[in-house]
Amino acid sequence: MHSTLKAEKPKVFGYPSELNTLGDHIRARRLQRGLFQKDVAQLVGVCTDTVTNWEKNRSNPNLRVLPRVLEFLGYDPRETGESVADQLIRLRRSRGLSQRELAQIVRVDPSTLSKWELGIREPEGLYLQRVRLFLTSL
Repeated sequence: MHSTLKAEKPKVFGYPSELNTLGDHIRARRLQRGLFQKDVAQLVGVCTDTVTNWEKNRSNPNLRVLPRVLEFLGYDPRETGESVADQLIRLRRSRGLSQRELAQIVRVDPSTLSKWELGIREPEGLYLQRVRLFLTSL
């Protein structure tokens, strides 16, 4: 009688048991690709200590480096919200834009954009069209 055992390949030492945070995703992707923290640091344009802090969940990538981190991952693990406010914030940050920069793109005052992102107001009419255009311009 012949039998075959099948099992999942063991994870690399240090692989996160659960992917709950952005730091967990960064560490998992780095280990999957067989890279060192210094390699990731070089790819995304930060120092090795910064990558260490992300992976240990001491800090998160800042707005300017987040687009390169998401490119390294190949996906965006952050939660998606249903509201226009949630979508605006998520996409703005994934592109590394400040509120002021996005306000220029959709041609509104930065304080108006801030109110949209806080959910105090919602874009209407022409502004809603511009926001939808931005949201669909992936």
